Amino acid sequence: MDAPQAVLERIVYQVEKVIVGKREVIEKLLVALLCGGHVLLEDVPGVGKTMLVRALARTIDGSFKRIQCTPDLLPSDLTGVSVYNQRSGEFEFRPGPLLAHIVLADELNRASPRTQAAMLEAMEEKRVTVDGTTYPLPEPFFILATQNPVDFEGTFTLPEAQLDRFMVKLRLGYPDPLGEVEMLGRMEEPFPLAQIRTVVLQEEFVSLQKEARAVHVDDTIKQYIVQLAAATRSHPDISLGASPRASVALMRASQAQAFMKGRSYVIPDDVKELAVPVLAHRLTLAPSALLSGRQAEALVASIVASVSLPVRRHAAG
Repeated sequence: MDAPQAVLERIVYQVEKVIVGKREVIEKLLVALLCGGHVLLEDVPGVGKTMLVRALARTIDGSFKRIQCTPDLLPSDLTGVSVYNQRSGEFEFRPGPLLAHIVLADELNRASPRTQAAMLEAMEEKRVTVDGTTYPLPEPFFILATQNPVDFEGTFTLPEAQLDRFMVKLRLGYPDPLGEVEMLGRMEEPFPLAQIRTVVLQEEFVSLQKEARAVHVDDTIKQYIVQLAAATRSHPDISLGASPRASVALMRASQAQAFMKGRSYVIPDDVKELAVPVLAHRLTLAPSALLSGRQAEALVASIVASVSLPVRRHAAG
């Protein structure tokens, strides 16, 4: 396998064949996958959320399953069922779409709370339990979920416990005019996704994950991460701050960010760049903040601006 940064750059290049002008979002999505995290893509319809996930899945040689979430979707539709085989006289397990390397949960907030809860064990413990038997999930394993923030009819709000299990929440947004013109040109091809080539095998991607996790995090950086999390817990506009899981997620994401940039150590800028996508969706704003129209992303950005950057002190001598 080539140098890790060259491989990751090729993944970004392949995805950019169909997702134009969104390099920063693609890189943050790849950061989350490098540290084994799950991603929530929230944006209005038609901006390319599903296309982004499908494009990324094609670059990694692994199984891909799509779940179209609806209110009548059952937990067993995700995890699988045990079916009685009359010939053998035994029950056989038929795996559901959750037992794939990359799972696209399209419009997750349209699934019922019971079905959403079926994903919690998979997201946190990388396994599913069916009829008392536990089945491990393959490696690598990612859930990439989408949701529409403007259409609330027939939807179920994701609970805090579920949101906390998504490493990052990303928004694509509309492309700029030049990017949209370029996108129209590329969409003249009959099957744009067919242009995307596999860049890395699944076992090679697992190796990249292990390398990213070995990136050094200095104690001063860890203290900085904890200070940011603590600031969300004491902020007057936030009733529920970032959990310890959020601190771990921010550290892991910062390691992956440094790894993508070719460094063997994390710097404060890695943490600053990822604080909003990692922390904002985990916060619950106070009623007064909601009434005044405050946004969690803006609050996290203000906290990042107010917390002093760490300074590593060298011993005199």
